[in-house]
Amino acid sequence: MNRATLAAVAVAGALAGVATAYFLTRTEPAPPALERATLFEASRPLPAIALQDQSGQTFDLARMRRHWTLLFFGFTNCPDVCPTTLATLADVRRQLADLPPDEIPDVVLATVDPARDTPAALARYVAHFDPSFTGITGSPESIGAFTRELGVAVMIGAPAADGSYTVDHSAA
Repeated sequence: MNRATLAAVAVAGALAGVATAYFLTRTEPAPPALERATLFEASRPLPAIALQDQSGQTFDLARMRRHWTLLFFGFTNCPDVCPTTLATLADVRRQLADLPPDEIPDVVLATVDPARDTPAALARYVAHFDPSFTGITGSPESIGAFTRELGVAVMIGAPAADGSYTVDHSAA
């Protein structure tokens, strides 16, 4: 072998060694740490519901079967937590847009203020964040039973002289 061929073989061998060492020793970056999460040890069955969506159609458990559904409790007059959460959920759906459509989670806003959150009010509100979002409402009794069954704390304040009132609810 001449010197040029020998040098080329030596350089190729050195490069192959460096490449092999790189692929054998590289590590995958750690997944980002969760800022907040709630881990439920065991699943709990959802209570039977018969509510109404923003189109006036019946909304029951069958509408949430066989696909992921992110259920959020809130109300259209909420000044901070609800719109922030819905904006975050809209962003999550945008980030998952490259998934097959049946793998992208549905987002459902269940009102805790059924007196003001009519189907029409919910339709306008949820469409502002994402047209695919669903808003659900029902009678105060059915919403109250649903929130109690799922451990969502809701407190409706006493009406002021002008008829307005406050609504406080769990944000987790």
